[in-house]
Amino acid sequence: MIKKVLQDAINEQITKEIYSANLYLGMASYFATENLGGFSQWMRYQADEEMMHAMKFFDYVLERGGTARIGNIEAPSVEFANPLEVMKKTLEHEEFVTNEINKLMALAIEERDYASTSFLQWFVDEQVEEEDNVSQIVADVERAAD
Repeated sequence: MIKKVLQDAINEQITKEIYSANLYLGMASYFATENLGGFSQWMRYQADEEMMHAMKFFDYVLERGGTARIGNIEAPSVEFANPLEVMKKTLEHEEFVTNEINKLMALAIEERDYASTSFLQWFVDEQVEEEDNVSQIVADVERAAD
């Protein structure tokens, strides 16, 4: 059985992951309107991946005997100045998500919930990859601007 404190924290993360999916869909819309189809497709892929993350958290709470809940989700912007701004905001958001995952891991360790620390390790590793990928894209877009 999952402890309520972890259940609540993971439920908050479910909401954040769904927001991330919506954020990336908003960015996909921006890129589509700018006739940047490759960027739009990449953002759609990222949105799908974020929904998959939300569902992993959702299923985990249920598997541990908890109740999965989704909170209110703010509508993201679809207006940006340029592609570089979008990618910098994407990196900033991934850094935010990394911080949130790290807080969950710290809570799981504090609560001595070893099942949750094992589960969360996948997300810790995933965030390393996400930040690296987006950092590379930011660098590429910056080079293209020059």
